[in-house]
Amino acid sequence: MTPTLVPLATYSQIAKTPSREDGLPQELEEDLRAFGCKLIHQAGILLNQKQVAVATAQILFQRFWFVTSLKQFSIGDISMGALYLASKLEECPVRMRDLINVYDLLLQRNTHELSLHSSPSSSSPSRRPQPTHPSESSHSYGHMSAMAVPAASSPSNSKANFKYTPMAYFSDAFYNLKDALVVAEMQILKRLGFNMLVVLPYGTLINYLRLLGLTNHKEACGRAWGYLNDALQTPVYAIYAVPTIVSAAILLATRHLGISLPSTPPNSWWDLFDAPWEDVWTVCGHIMRLYRDRTPEERLEVMRMVNKKEVRKWLEDNVSPSQR
Repeated sequence: MTPTLVPLATYSQIAKTPSREDGLPQELEEDLRAFGCKLIHQAGILLNQKQVAVATAQILFQRFWFVTSLKQFSIGDISMGALYLASKLEECPVRMRDLINVYDLLLQRNTHELSLHSSPSSSSPSRRPQPTHPSESSHSYGHMSAMAVPAASSPSNSKANFKYTPMAYFSDAFYNLKDALVVAEMQILKRLGFNMLVVLPYGTLINYLRLLGLTNHKEACGRAWGYLNDALQTPVYAIYAVPTIVSAAILLATRHLGISLPSTPPNSWWDLFDAPWEDVWTVCGHIMRLYRDRTPEERLEVMRMVNKKEVRKWLEDNVSPSQR
């Protein structure tokens, strides 16, 4: 039987992504990617979309930024295009107008939350470009990370004050978003070479839990499932094979719950699944970075940069021409 070959990023793409070549700091790039995945997650809930389509969209979204800079396309447009494309791939298509209306709501709410905290402008940065190295970085249908919600205000207050103003049926705003959606879908297909193969980790997780005798431990199963969903907000699905990511989720779940598994070489449990320890530990680092504390300024900075124009403005204000 021919093995399934899932496209993964090369070492050079991991070490220096197109966005980092343009001068965007690694931490800021990770946060912007996670925010785009959060938009996909929220849109999926509002559209009552299947989880497989939402997960596929987040993986395609992460892959896209290994071949394209955040300076060239808006994360809002690409996340919308990724969800539209993934819905077709998983045979649960959504109406284009429904998707556009949902994204219009999400973007209006994002603008509303920014207006409540219109303190420092994007020209006063909270982080500067830093030396780059292979990344470590994010919750989806199982949990949801605290990323991208301003800590300065309670979500309940901002949502209570927000009133959505629907677009007119034939408004310019609708046709602008429609054009952006079509372009985003086309660019994802083109720049990823029409290779849309995605392998989701959930079946593999169930098999591994059975082999390790953990299926009766509901909390361990739930935590491991949640960590796999969290990992969708990180680039790990575009970097590592599924067995490595699943092993990392099980490792985090069992360590946090104090469940003992054979971990002494040469009888380490992850060796059963051909998952190298160094890679498993690195994936754990990617996931745990999602839960790091962020200042309100950092959160607002990410929300502000949902548009490529704001990304370009940030680069102009904070990166010298020689660094770009």
